[in-house]
Amino acid sequence: MGILGWILFGLIIGALAKLVMPGRDPGGIIVTMLLGIAGAVLGGFVGRAMGFYAEGEPAGWIMAFIGAIVLLVIYRMMVGRRTVRP
Repeated sequence: MGILGWILFGLIIGALAKLVMPGRDPGGIIVTMLLGIAGAVLGGFVGRAMGFYAEGEPAGWIMAFIGAIVLLVIYRMMVGRRTVRP
């Protein structure tokens, strides 16, 4: 149930990250939610590895949210350079 929980949690975090960072995403809401899942897993892993919190603590929300925003910013920078703007 752990990884499935992180996936569902990541969908929510991805939607929240999209609300915090409005604007056009090159991949749309689906890519944003996938980045939210990756950010939740990455942020959760990094937070536990660094000893910021234990599994099940509310601080996991914060690290997952930060992870999703960081991945969204990186994605926008990488893909934004490749697109041609009129």
